[in-house]
Amino acid sequence: MIVFFDIRGIVHVELVPEGQTVNQVYYKEVLTKLRERVRRRRPEMWKSGSWVLHQDNAPAHKALSVKTFLTKHKITLLEHPPYSPELPPCDFFLIPKIKSALKETRFESVDAVKAKAMELMNKLLEDDLQHCFQQWKIRLEQCRDRGGEYIEGDNISIV
Repeated sequence: MIVFFDIRGIVHVELVPEGQTVNQVYYKEVLTKLRERVRRRRPEMWKSGSWVLHQDNAPAHKALSVKTFLTKHKITLLEHPPYSPELPPCDFFLIPKIKSALKETRFESVDAVKAKAMELMNKLLEDDLQHCFQQWKIRLEQCRDRGGEYIEGDNISIV
């Protein structure tokens, strides 16, 4: 599951088919779908070109073909420091929140897990997302203040 969200909610979810590797070719297809979703769901951001993409340093994200795609389509990318895995909101907020809600629940199938995860994501409150992005800002500032040095878990001072 690849999830793109902002302070107002889920923008796009890509359910990766079983056995599909998220490589640069597949990821560009996902980004194409994301662009369309931003155009439809956040038209004011689309028109002004004010939306910014933050992704981690997964190999598919760093591929030259993906960087070329982003440049060609004028998608502003917020660069991710090389060794700070706790910065993306998916890593410190969304995934832990979903995992916690799914914990100790038995599911009949992978599709049932995906459906429940989608249900949980769609129930996120705007207050939760605002708090998430406030924490993200703090984490980014701390990373900047440390010159991009590795920060994780207990080394992050969240207020």
